[in-house]
Amino acid sequence: MSSKVIILIAVVVSVIVTAGIMYSIGFDQQPQISQIPTPEIDYVDKSVSEYFEGTQDIKKISSQEELKSILEASALFGGGFYDNRFLTRNMVVDEAVMFQSAESEGVSVPSVVKTQSGGSDYSTTNVQVANVDEPDYLKNDSKYVYIVSRNTLSIIDAYPAESAKLILKIALDIESQYIQNMFLNGDRLVIFYNGQSDDEIIPQFDFVPRRSYSPVTHTLIIDVSDKENPTILKDYSIDGHFRDARMIGDYAYFVTNSNIDYQYPRLPVIMESSVRIMTPDAFYFDNIEQFSNFNTLTAIDIFGDTINSETFLMGYSGSFYVSENNFYLTYQQSMPFGFYENSSRDRFFDVIVPLLPNDIQNEIKEIQNDSSMNSSTQWIKISELMQKSYNEMDKNDKEKLFEKIKEALNEYDVKTQEETRKTIIHKISIDEDKIEYVAKGSVPGRLLNQFSMDQSGDRFRVATTTEYYTQYQGTVRANAVYILDEQLNIIGGLDKIAPDESIFSARFIGDRLYLVTFQQIDPFFVIDLSTDTPKILGELKIPGFSNYLHPYDEEHIIGIGRDTKEIEEGRVQQLGIKITLFNVADINNPKVTDDVIIGDSSTYSEALNNHKAFFFDKTRGVLSIPISGDAESLEEISNSKMFAPNYNRWNGFYVFDLNSSDGFNLKGTVTHSSDDSRYYGMGKARTFYIDDVLYTASERYLKMNDFNNLEEIKSIKLENTGKFIDYLEEEILR
Repeated sequence: MSSKVIILIAVVVSVIVTAGIMYSIGFDQQPQISQIPTPEIDYVDKSVSEYFEGTQDIKKISSQEELKSILEASALFGGGFYDNRFLTRNMVVDEAVMFQSAESEGVSVPSVVKTQSGGSDYSTTNVQVANVDEPDYLKNDSKYVYIVSRNTLSIIDAYPAESAKLILKIALDIESQYIQNMFLNGDRLVIFYNGQSDDEIIPQFDFVPRRSYSPVTHTLIIDVSDKENPTILKDYSIDGHFRDARMIGDYAYFVTNSNIDYQYPRLPVIMESSVRIMTPDAFYFDNIEQFSNFNTLTAIDIFGDTINSETFLMGYSGSFYVSENNFYLTYQQSMPFGFYENSSRDRFFDVIVPLLPNDIQNEIKEIQNDSSMNSSTQWIKISELMQKSYNEMDKNDKEKLFEKIKEALNEYDVKTQEETRKTIIHKISIDEDKIEYVAKGSVPGRLLNQFSMDQSGDRFRVATTTEYYTQYQGTVRANAVYILDEQLNIIGGLDKIAPDESIFSARFIGDRLYLVTFQQIDPFFVIDLSTDTPKILGELKIPGFSNYLHPYDEEHIIGIGRDTKEIEEGRVQQLGIKITLFNVADINNPKVTDDVIIGDSSTYSEALNNHKAFFFDKTRGVLSIPISGDAESLEEISNSKMFAPNYNRWNGFYVFDLNSSDGFNLKGTVTHSSDDSRYYGMGKARTFYIDDVLYTASERYLKMNDFNNLEEIKSIKLENTGKFIDYLEEEILR
């Protein structure tokens, strides 16, 4: 073999699982993880141990030369250098500037507060964690609504509804035409958009300078105290695509992701108004995991000049979870180059050979140790030897041997697949502008989304689905929940939940996890998390599935998904949108209080995939769901002619009265269908309220309806108004 042999240096402690199939034993006897495996697997090349020794430590990258050396070492695990971009970034960077301190000082800007006469009660974006705001294309306060769409910003004086009007609509002079994320804090807007850098470089082995474009994330901080004349205070830019963001207090935290250019490696840089202000401190991890990206976490005081940032050399980031004090970045583990090739070799010599007759084993070892033959010649000799041995065997003996080998291979394959199908978790503490890396861990399986994670005190809880394929067992699928400590060590868990199914939705609420899995039916699980040994308290099986779960109160959960029915050959057909109210007062016997099905398989709701489109207010007992579907399938609006005539589609909102005893009662619908032949869907559907007015937004309209009877008060057209669009020129900073 080559000297660059990838060897396994971390041994995974075996998982001891109580025997039995879940559905054949009581809930209090669920299979428990009594000994938790060490989650990390390190594959380290002996020739690059200077940088990768498998310690799991986080290490700071101190210089440009060290960055190059680290990437050269890690490239040995990824198959060598390869520049997958035709034009790469300019690498003419002053190292003294590149590795300057990540601290940034400045004079704070006082907060501007303007008294406004708005409603006394209003709702905002539906978020996962209290006091942790999430970005969206629409934000509102008690009086004004702010909307970013394509490259425009609209400000609407929305309260009182009777006199609502569009105050300002401006086109931002920026590269991106699809701004979708912003925060609102007092009279400050924070708008994120993707742009691109514009450098000139000479490509490898060429001589002509050419333009090079790379993704850049812009963060605009805008003062909107004067609604008719907003002012851009800051224009920060940082290398990489925008991934996600949160706002806690007066600080906005956001993650950018930039691909590594192995030919011209460089760290992300932060610019303000086209002037370099800092390069984040950079870190890598002492374990090989095919470094492919810089994931950069930046904190900005939106009322001051304070900015801080750190960047981490790791895999491509996936789902995020953010508490008030920690930022969790996750991604799916990828195996080093050559791992599966070596695994196949080990599979033969470690599993198959020891089961062969002793004389055959000895002859194979002699061939293996003969350095005069290359690997191909060795294998020809070994295969001929095995074939000769099989031909001389009794038929029954050969069948028994083959069966024994298959069982051993399946056991080996299962273990290998379980060890390689993991989610990596990085924990970073946040406190205003302070960013500090805390720990790295991993859990078996993959995450569905941000709701698959939760922090409770010093515990981090994760729900995952493990899915893999083996030659002799086929597709294996199961689900689990893991409990991790402050250092992201697994200290408890429950596995083998709903074999052959996948997680479709999860919601952690206090000491419980509500979990929906699906393959053919919809098992709804109530799982106890009051200790580090989770257990299933109750289970309910009903047709359909829920994509999103939302708390109603301590005894009820709302689910939205689809209805289903079984058809021929064990297949499942998806039907209309299904909204369910689960009763979990008796935790051992969850029930369905009520459900409602809207439309058919052609019906769609953005709330299925985006929790920000889901609106529920318990104090008023009102639920609003955006719906788009064939008009004929929607009985409640079948007599309405308000749909796009060429498409026969209805777009709008179903509004329900909802209480825990009676369930859902349709209050009415709010129509948003286009009044021309052009079809508009409900891809940007939001609901909020100010006092007694229900506001619903889509791409084309902002509609205001009376909360009690849904009578329309006013409607504002947001697009294709036929009016001039003003440009804010002097304030726009590229």
